[in-house]
Amino acid sequence: MGPRGQDDEQDGQRVARREDGRRTAGDEADGRSTGTAADASPAPSAPAPSPPGATPSSAAPSGAAPSPSGAVSSCGDERVAAVRRTGALGRLWRGRARLTLGASLLAVALTGGAIALGADRVPASAPVSVGAADPGILGGGDLDASVAALQTHLRSQPKDAGAWATLALAYVEQARTKGDPSRYPRAEQALRRSLSLAPDGDQALAGRAALAAARHDFEDALAFADAALRRNPYSERALSSRIDALVELGRYADAAEAAKTADARRPGVPVFTRYAYVRELRGDVTAARRVLEQALSAAGSPGDTAYVATQLGQLAWNQGDHKTALGCYARALAADDGYLPALEGRARARAASGDRAGAITDMETVVARSPLPGPLVELGELYEARGAAGDRARARRQYALVGAWTALARANGVDADLDTALAAADHGDKRAALRAARAEWARRHTVHTADALAWALHVNGRDAEALPYARRATATGYRSAVFRYHRGVIELATGHRAAGRASLASALALNPGFSPLGAARAREALEGAE
Repeated sequence: MGPRGQDDEQDGQRVARREDGRRTAGDEADGRSTGTAADASPAPSAPAPSPPGATPSSAAPSGAAPSPSGAVSSCGDERVAAVRRTGALGRLWRGRARLTLGASLLAVALTGGAIALGADRVPASAPVSVGAADPGILGGGDLDASVAALQTHLRSQPKDAGAWATLALAYVEQARTKGDPSRYPRAEQALRRSLSLAPDGDQALAGRAALAAARHDFEDALAFADAALRRNPYSERALSSRIDALVELGRYADAAEAAKTADARRPGVPVFTRYAYVRELRGDVTAARRVLEQALSAAGSPGDTAYVATQLGQLAWNQGDHKTALGCYARALAADDGYLPALEGRARARAASGDRAGAITDMETVVARSPLPGPLVELGELYEARGAAGDRARARRQYALVGAWTALARANGVDADLDTALAAADHGDKRAALRAARAEWARRHTVHTADALAWALHVNGRDAEALPYARRATATGYRSAVFRYHRGVIELATGHRAAGRASLASALALNPGFSPLGAARAREALEGAE
């Protein structure tokens, strides 16, 4: 399940990227393959056919996965030192890359090396979508320089459709890493320019899918991904965006089929992480872990390692295994010590393990660099849970920033209703939360939108209406302590006391530290119901 065959663009340029602060695995190939995602899961996968014009890969035997003994084997301390050495080499390379940045970025533009972006996932426990931008070229502080270099190239070569598409995706990347949705209109303009030069260019069509997903317009993301795949059925970017769109539309059976198709055509880290998430959504945590472990064993760069190790940490976190989660986040940070999703995950695991001071320090670092709704709410709740002098005011400031971010997002074409519903239900205007949750449910029926609508109805005193949505949120088997907590509270409010006690007990058994405030409230509700 290693890096996949030659890229669907020109020369197999390997790139990796960050997504709203989350570094993701490379979209492109380095000529190696060690199997498919299905090799690590119960169902066998057909051999991956070669894309047109692709160089044959030197595949290892099918099923060459690490031992499926659990996430500890992939994220243990014994590998952290080695990963630190690799990460240090990567950082040294990045330092040297700055000296030759112009030539490197020109190569990216000319080869069409792009950033395949997928859907944001609001819940912190859910894997974010993968895509690509070389961590040595477009990662961290080099991202702004790369944009400048692409702009310079396009001033002299304005008819380079591939470079326009790459620039557009770099703008999307800037929007995510900086928490600044104002970059999306620039991305849209660059994609239009690319398509005006090459109307059927699959790179730009896949870029349109990525931009639509970043704006949470998943119907359009699906349509553009399908259009790109009609041009190039082996486009890893489009295959990945198609899975994202189907997941975010709540079409989980279709997403599972799309993941199998992508696994057969372009097995590799971007597809494997999505394949794992589809399995997790359906309650198959064991298969999800095996796929991610195999992806981690195939990680070919510090960016790949940081991304996949963080996904394993999030999976362990969802199961309440905070020690394993901390080990995985340590491995991710050994590869990239500034990787925000690992810092965010480590903050949650530290808080659940009793290290509230360390959790606050980590989360303050995250929101200083990327003030997105999830981390802002988490930091506010950490302040509230600490309860020191001035903490209540500090918490209010974080919650107010969520409102500022959502206003900016909407002004730049982003559907922010789910963000609004999740934050406002507990820390804002409850009626606004319900309006937003209803609007989001009208667009897409996912477990996350079902949970958000259930909770928004509950805080507005409409528990009888909330109960069917709370049940729907937990119906797929997805193991979420938050969903179980919400369902338990709603069940108690509607007179289903035995069921409510069972749901609350299940939430706390699954992940006793699932939220700085919610876990304590779940315990209080359970004690009050006995």
